[in-house]
Amino acid sequence: MGVPLVNDHEQRIAQAWAGRVTGCMLGKPIEQMSMRKGPANLENYLDRVKAWPVREYIPFAPDVDDHVEHPAACRDMMSAAIPDDDINYTVISLLLLEEYGPDFTTADVGRIWLRYLPGAMVFTAEREAYAKLLAFAGMRFPYGAEPKMELGECSDNPFNDWIGAQIRTDLYGWVNPGDPERAANMAERDASLSHRGEGVYGAVAIAVVGALIGGGMEIKEALESAADFLPAGSECSQAIALGLAEASSPNATRIHAAYEGLSPVHTVNNLALVAWGLARGAENFSIAIGDTVSAGWDTDCNGATVGGLWGLTGREVPEEWTGPWGGRVQTSLSGVAELRLSDLVRRTVAHVA
Repeated sequence: MGVPLVNDHEQRIAQAWAGRVTGCMLGKPIEQMSMRKGPANLENYLDRVKAWPVREYIPFAPDVDDHVEHPAACRDMMSAAIPDDDINYTVISLLLLEEYGPDFTTADVGRIWLRYLPGAMVFTAEREAYAKLLAFAGMRFPYGAEPKMELGECSDNPFNDWIGAQIRTDLYGWVNPGDPERAANMAERDASLSHRGEGVYGAVAIAVVGALIGGGMEIKEALESAADFLPAGSECSQAIALGLAEASSPNATRIHAAYEGLSPVHTVNNLALVAWGLARGAENFSIAIGDTVSAGWDTDCNGATVGGLWGLTGREVPEEWTGPWGGRVQTSLSGVAELRLSDLVRRTVAHVA
């Protein structure tokens, strides 16, 4: 499989960043509504505010449902991409490569977290791991040392198969076009700080799909091929298969039924929605992110993942989606208040293998 020329891949990375930020902003205002009230109530809200099917940013209508949040990420109210952990982690991956290079260790991931991630901006598995990192004296061991027991304890937590690692590994696919093995290895090293089992497999799957699409493979083929990098019979490989099988369906009803009762922030159910939405909207960005987000569960995470993977095709994310935030990407990372999209692209391209 050939690797694209750098100028071609620069376009892919530019659209991946644009797609990821856009998908995140689309899902952000309705995340809590989806989590607390479920997909059916989310659909009811979108229908009542005349936003169904979702093909533009969500309107802010707290009078209809007070669970809609973040007006600065809503239609006609947006001037920048406001801070979100999904974007924080993609920037963290870039900072990790800039600081430690492609051979970073799992311990290096812990170091970069403690340097840039505020404790109030980590959740579930990441919060458990973060607390243990602090207990290990701030990771103050010799450079390159790998405290195996301690790092294992970081990933030994009740949330280690939830979605956190799956939202952290996109960039490893972006910088390894046509090299899914290398992307998978980087994703596994990152994910292992806080996750195990299916939590790691979901992270690997996203990085692999990104590397394959970035290398020129079509979206559906890339999703199908991701199973080769996961343990046979794993729940994540089954989730991707289910998403692909339902790609022609206009809704995710069978996916919702298959995972009824599972946490809305679990890796597996959300990965099925990602596969479904990405395959369903393979030729149309608005369908890809719009249908994924309106299907519910972890809306901002899934919107970001689908948007970024779609962008790796190199096709342009429509200006009606990128225009409202104007290339301004805000974070809640220490010392990194706002970044320009053009700078993120330039810095990411520098690490393309």
